Amino acid sequence: MTESWATFGADLHLDLSAGRGLRAGLVEALREAARSGRLAAGTRLPSSRSLAVDLGIARNTVAEAYAELVAEGWLTARQGSGTRVAERARPRRTAVPARVRRPARQGPSYSLRPGSPDVGAFPRAAWLSAARRALTDAPNEAFGYGIDGRGRPELREALTGYLARARGVYADPDRIVLCAGFAHALTLLARVLRARRVREVAVEGYGLDIHRNLLTAAGLRTPPLGVDGEGARTGELGAGPGAVLLTPAHQFPTGAALTPARRAAAVDWARTTGGLILEDDYDGEFRYDRQPVGALQGLDPDRVVYLGTASKSLAPGLRMGWMVAPPGLVDEVLAVKGMSDRTSSSLDQLTLAEFITSGAYDRHVRGMRLRYRRRRDELVAAVAGRVVGVSGIAAGLHAVLDLPAGTERAVLQSAAWQDLALEGLAGFRHPQASLPPRDALVVGYGTPSDSAWTPTLAALAAALP
Repeated sequence: MTESWATFGADLHLDLSAGRGLRAGLVEALREAARSGRLAAGTRLPSSRSLAVDLGIARNTVAEAYAELVAEGWLTARQGSGTRVAERARPRRTAVPARVRRPARQGPSYSLRPGSPDVGAFPRAAWLSAARRALTDAPNEAFGYGIDGRGRPELREALTGYLARARGVYADPDRIVLCAGFAHALTLLARVLRARRVREVAVEGYGLDIHRNLLTAAGLRTPPLGVDGEGARTGELGAGPGAVLLTPAHQFPTGAALTPARRAAAVDWARTTGGLILEDDYDGEFRYDRQPVGALQGLDPDRVVYLGTASKSLAPGLRMGWMVAPPGLVDEVLAVKGMSDRTSSSLDQLTLAEFITSGAYDRHVRGMRLRYRRRRDELVAAVAGRVVGVSGIAAGLHAVLDLPAGTERAVLQSAAWQDLALEGLAGFRHPQASLPPRDALVVGYGTPSDSAWTPTLAALAAALP
């Protein structure tokens, strides 16, 4: 059996069956490729000379095979246009039984689920300009496999300056490890903690189950901390956990900021027990009615692992995240990361570095801050008088709407009837948490596109009692 790719026209992979003459084998191979649709109608075939050289057969053999298939109607040959697969060679499609032909479900028409920005607002033009500049200036080795598990030095350098300026994070490029988002970073840290023989990582009583699941998948227990209007009750941390996962700037999902006293309690716990604080700064750039709340990491860079991403500020599809680790932790993270565990592409990293250093990132964040604040204000106005209260709105991309006792499930059902995707606070509660009953909705006002925003608000208002 001979296999090859032609070098002119379309690249062809042809199997010439053994036991046949060369011409007959070539005719059958081309006929089957056209019949099956592997060679699409209109595809230009290589010249007889090129295909003959590629297959190692006589040119006349190829020319005769082409002529036979033209006569049969599988190919067409026109002066100046070359030899092409005929339109009539389109493969027949087997009719699908009517019972199988069902439209794919597209999901709810409207969504106020938290955790996502308005992806339609991604700064395409500015990103493209940054990508062009980054590609022009990229060193040749950026197109290779890469040998530094921490990621591109250009982005780590850019993040060092930005995080210090905007979030009060103490870092240097050697302490930054680039990851494919927060979940990737948490998975790496869970493996490091397990290797250190840590058995428990404390988590907030309200939070994302996917994060708890990543920790438990690594063999770690996740005892819950209480949560109230001052954030996580860090004073409850004892000697059992070897680490704690916190959202200090904007507790998810309640929206509370961790108070100075509770920040100090967390750092004191880490220093006393040798534990680590894993700081999830998921939407720290977005603030509206308060002064910036800096990162907890600045209080003790040797005991806090700072975790950030571009998922809320730009788009989750970039798969771009970073951790700022204490010096002694970096090598352990790189060891579990390994050479096979790569992050986002080098070109995307270079583009984000250019986006940050050029000032485009700051301009985008400022613009989105105004946009989301307008949405927040419109949300508050739309639900005024229809809910018990609205909280967690001084920052971030979601609000908590408190409901009359016992009505959360009914409102979620009503939202489903309105074709509106909505989340209740109960869905974020740790199954072992001792928290007072609270019926509420967690409304992500960053999720809808501009065109869907008004009808989505109307659907929410219709779902409320």
